[in-house]
Amino acid sequence: MSKTLLLLLFSAFSFGQKMPVADLQIKIAPGATEELMYGFADGDRIIFTIEADGSVINEVTVTEYPAALKYKGQNVKEEKKEFTVQGNSVYVFRFANTTKGKRNCNVTIQRVPKRSENKNFNTAVKWVKVQDTVWNSVTKDVMTGYDTLYVQKTRRVIALEKKYEEMIFDKSQRVNAKTSLGDTKASVSFSLPVNTITKDETKKVVAWAYWVGVGKESNEFWNQNRKMIAGAVQGVATYFTTPLGGIAAGAITNLMMPVNGEDVEYALVNEQNNKLFLQDRPYKSFDSGKGIAGYKRITETDKLQGKFVIALANDNFVQPLDVNVKVSAIIEHIKYKDEKYTDKSIAPRYEKKIMREPSIVMREIPVPYGK
Repeated sequence: MSKTLLLLLFSAFSFGQKMPVADLQIKIAPGATEELMYGFADGDRIIFTIEADGSVINEVTVTEYPAALKYKGQNVKEEKKEFTVQGNSVYVFRFANTTKGKRNCNVTIQRVPKRSENKNFNTAVKWVKVQDTVWNSVTKDVMTGYDTLYVQKTRRVIALEKKYEEMIFDKSQRVNAKTSLGDTKASVSFSLPVNTITKDETKKVVAWAYWVGVGKESNEFWNQNRKMIAGAVQGVATYFTTPLGGIAAGAITNLMMPVNGEDVEYALVNEQNNKLFLQDRPYKSFDSGKGIAGYKRITETDKLQGKFVIALANDNFVQPLDVNVKVSAIIEHIKYKDEKYTDKSIAPRYEKKIMREPSIVMREIPVPYGK
């Protein structure tokens, strides 16, 4: 016999040699399942043998991972099966015991490699992570266009808005001299118009001013200021009529003042501080001064409502003083009405559509260790 023929016979014998994979005695508890998992090379022939030790095994299955069923037996006492592997694969051998008693069996698994290079193929299994792309169907609102909407609406608008001056106080007050029998201090009080706010109308004090003047001298200058303002605003639409109204409105910043005459000490206070003023005790004022005449514009929001007092003091020994006090407020008057109008709006139009969206899912799968 030639050497070439002997080599061929030896090679054929090697390829057909049975390689042990597992030789086990498996014990299966009541209601339990035991599982074996091995890897095989492409072309391997698997020889699977099971022999029950005592009672039958309720169910035996052989599956190519993940779910290709190769064999299923029930109430198995003894069985021998062969399978041919297509591509490197993992096979799962399951043994189920559905009874209340224990079950034992002897299992032998062998492989016959098809190729010589797979003789030492490692049948152990390892778990690897793989990514799967999963397509999910979802319903989404997709914009398909725009709609122009015209809606009749009602809004509140200003029907009338004006400002005007209101003289709320004009009075002369005698303040005695030190040599007279009367008190050398006096005061006059006044209240600002109360704000009114309703759905259709508002009236609010937005500013005010006061004037303090002593005797004929201050009255003469008051009249001169009135004539000056009348000439300056002639033919111009204004909402004030007096010099003090011009100061309160902020349209006039300075008035002509007397330089000769008797002076008076004055202070703008509240009722509590007026009592302290009259008692010669320390007090707090919003404004104060001393002179033949004086004035002040008030615009602070916390001083546009309520009651105020002009406190007066005469330090003249002989001459009593007749002090004229004027207070003028600027009132803002607004009336509202309902107005109908057409509101135009552009709104996106949506439709529900079923769309497919991909998502990446990580999972672990068993693969043969291989060579």
